[in-house]
Amino acid sequence: MKGNGTKVSNADRIAQEVSAFYERHPYPPPIDSLERHKARWNDDRRRADARLFWPGEPYRDDRSILVAGCGTSQAAKYALAWPRARITGIDVSTTSIQRTEKLKHKYQLDNLEVRQLAVERAAELGRRFEHVVCTGVLHHLPDPDAGLRALHDVLEPRGAMHLMVYAPYGRAGIYLLQDYCRRLGLGTSSREIKDLADCLGALPPDHPLVPLLRNSPDFSDEAALADALLHPQDRAYSVPQLLEFLNAGGLRLERWLRQAPYLPQCGAPASTPHQALLARLALDEQYAAMELFRGSMVRHSLIAHRNDRRDHHSIDFSTNAWSAYVPIRLPDTIVVQERLPPGAAAVLINQSHTFKDLYLPIDAQQKTLFDAIDGKRSISEIAPQIALRDAARSLFERLWHYDQVVFDASLALQQTSS
Repeated sequence: MKGNGTKVSNADRIAQEVSAFYERHPYPPPIDSLERHKARWNDDRRRADARLFWPGEPYRDDRSILVAGCGTSQAAKYALAWPRARITGIDVSTTSIQRTEKLKHKYQLDNLEVRQLAVERAAELGRRFEHVVCTGVLHHLPDPDAGLRALHDVLEPRGAMHLMVYAPYGRAGIYLLQDYCRRLGLGTSSREIKDLADCLGALPPDHPLVPLLRNSPDFSDEAALADALLHPQDRAYSVPQLLEFLNAGGLRLERWLRQAPYLPQCGAPASTPHQALLARLALDEQYAAMELFRGSMVRHSLIAHRNDRRDHHSIDFSTNAWSAYVPIRLPDTIVVQERLPPGAAAVLINQSHTFKDLYLPIDAQQKTLFDAIDGKRSISEIAPQIALRDAARSLFERLWHYDQVVFDASLALQQTSS
């Protein structure tokens, strides 16, 4: 019962438990230095990142950004990475707000405002934002639909939203251990978490959790282990469930943050006997099929727009607009020129991909075109010869599919509208 005698709803109870959980185990684990993060960001990275979200608009670095459920450092990282932007961070956890305020003062982040506020109450900020970031939060809410609707309502009509939610199949081992912990009645004291960590070392080698234990350094941290296995509220979304979730919240998928794992024309699926069958599917069905094929996705990171948005420009190689696109290399991509497959002059790899089959061999002609990317010239300027037109179109579309480049399509949009 509440103090006024009214009954506490199940949603209120869960919200209180989640808030209390993060007071005991702030996440991500608090940090005192942002120097490594600061070193990663420069104007080239900002321009590439902006083109993920706004390919058809002139470049800007002064947008209004809401980091919803900002944890201990995420809002501060955004403020440091985008010094001309106006950043607002909200979180329910007092500890997270205090840690963010500490970073704000240490790095003199005058462009950052921090408020202790639940995601569902974002409207109380009294304004809208061009960019809304909510990663690792909605799946912990008692009512994720209410949280997403609240974010929709504070997103500018032409704004972009960056979301990350858990995916079910790659987290199967986590859900087995969560149920195990519930059956044992495990709490979240330091002693219980340490004992749990010790017990994980005795798991059978073929347990579904073992690959995550082996590949994720987070499990060595007490707060991260508690967040993964002892969280009071946790759900996951398959691709079809996620698309329904977005639609119910008044949003639509614009693109996956890293799209190659979801595309059957990328990596190993492209050489299977099912490639033609996969290609016949609608895009949503392709995404769902690839999630099942890959089997180990632990999260979905995506860019969403409002359903009622009309003035947007998606990258499209089915029209002639592509020749005016200006390609920009993604900063996490590398060019490998050793131990190459036959006929390849280089292999392109995006280091943020976790699936090892997502590498792109290119031949000598393609490497010449790739090397000419400078973030200023359009595809038609990089490959002005008529004889190279089809080759350039094929290459740059594949570079885009494989998350090797993004595009400044603002000039192409101007030409289309003129």
